[in-house]
Amino acid sequence: MKHAAVFFAAALLSASCGRVVFNMSGASVAPAKTCQVNYFENRAQIVNPSLSYQVTEGLKDKIQSNSSLNLVNSGADVLFEGEITAYDVQPQAVQATGMAAKDRLTVTVKIKFTNEVKPENSFDKSFSRFAEYSSGTAFTSVESQLVDEIMEQLMDDIFNAAFSTW
Repeated sequence: MKHAAVFFAAALLSASCGRVVFNMSGASVAPAKTCQVNYFENRAQIVNPSLSYQVTEGLKDKIQSNSSLNLVNSGADVLFEGEITAYDVQPQAVQATGMAAKDRLTVTVKIKFTNEVKPENSFDKSFSRFAEYSSGTAFTSVESQLVDEIMEQLMDDIFNAAFSTW
């Protein structure tokens, strides 16, 4: 119990100083102070018209809620840019009848992360996540829910790749 009180006091002291180096997600942003997230173009063969906005704003929201970084439009300490490269629906679990029992929506985002203060932490790679649904269900009736689920996972993956230190 004593350790918990010390940890809580240290967390409050750090937050009151205006500079959180580590948060509960294990993210380390120091010594970076600013972040820029450029608009993500949708270059997938199948285009979901709201996906570019969802990726761009989702990443901004994730950064704002899980770090002390200030979002800026240029000259940032860390920069996220990239594009949506895939938005695909494919059949998965095939039944004995030859029909698919499940379909899978996969979204892939290519990220270029530039860290000006710690260049060794920069990267350029793709992140991909999927969600499955019953093939007997119309895709349009579950698309929004699937995209929300995938976006949450992708934002976690991207944020962790950029800022987790374990």
